[in-house]
Amino acid sequence: MNKNSRILILGGRGLVGSAMKRKLEAEGYTAILAPTRDELDLTNQNKVDQYFSEHKPEVVFDAAAKVGGIHANNTYRADFIYQNLAIQNNLFKACFENDVEKFLFLGSSCIYPKLAPQPLKEESLLTGPLEPTNEPYAIAKIAGLKLAENFKRQYGKNYFSVMPTNIYGVNDNFHPENSHVIPGMINRMQKTLDEGKATFEIWGTGTVKREFLFVDDLADACFFLLNYEGEIPYWINVGTGTDITIKELAQEVAKAMDFNGDIICNTDYPDGTPRKLLDCSKINSLGWTPKTSLKDGLAKTVEYFRTSENIRRY
Repeated sequence: MNKNSRILILGGRGLVGSAMKRKLEAEGYTAILAPTRDELDLTNQNKVDQYFSEHKPEVVFDAAAKVGGIHANNTYRADFIYQNLAIQNNLFKACFENDVEKFLFLGSSCIYPKLAPQPLKEESLLTGPLEPTNEPYAIAKIAGLKLAENFKRQYGKNYFSVMPTNIYGVNDNFHPENSHVIPGMINRMQKTLDEGKATFEIWGTGTVKREFLFVDDLADACFFLLNYEGEIPYWINVGTGTDITIKELAQEVAKAMDFNGDIICNTDYPDGTPRKLLDCSKINSLGWTPKTSLKDGLAKTVEYFRTSENIRRY
């Protein structure tokens, strides 16, 4: 990409899209398009076609999706598969018809089978059943990365997919129930602190293990790949290569928030996949590694949560 490339960021107000916009601006890119949901309804094919025809983006970064944590995924199953398929199909069609030079599709590590060997290699895709609680979302994302792969195979298009691990950070969704684990935990722990309670409850057994990547590191990885001059796999994992139990994570959040009470587990809630750690050897071999430790990332996220005026508490 050159500094004057017309770059379209979809989902530009979300966690990943806003981080990508910050990264591009910091690197001196000036022709950034980042329409809001009100400005561009990605589920409407005619509006997507019209936008692409008018603005002619050269590079498209797709971070737009209906997303949520385990509760939201398991509750709004039809919404998650239908809306994500609609968004993806419209975008791939528009990119192809308008000769977009590069298209980065943002996937998710939930595409991999529930019991695939750890750490998860890209080759594990479609080798076993998915985690039932987020199967509709995962199927939509698999369809997206297969669209990218096959547009490249059939038409030679420079489309590829990035499979990030669990993302957190500045501009996250901190809803106490419909968010991902770290922001939801931060919101609920703040309530515990505000109410002066001595115990904090986590959902599930606390023994499942997860990997977490600070969102600015993901933006850095995507920027690296969009500028990489060599061959990129059809889809590529992006993570830290290390994981932590949910109870250990709660203890780290407690340190970041100065909570000194007890942490208890509510086993009425499901755990989800027992472990989900990505094998990131492919992107590491290309020359990229993350920069932000979990401790530093949590500190930045907590500071953002406590200082932002736009966050809905509890």
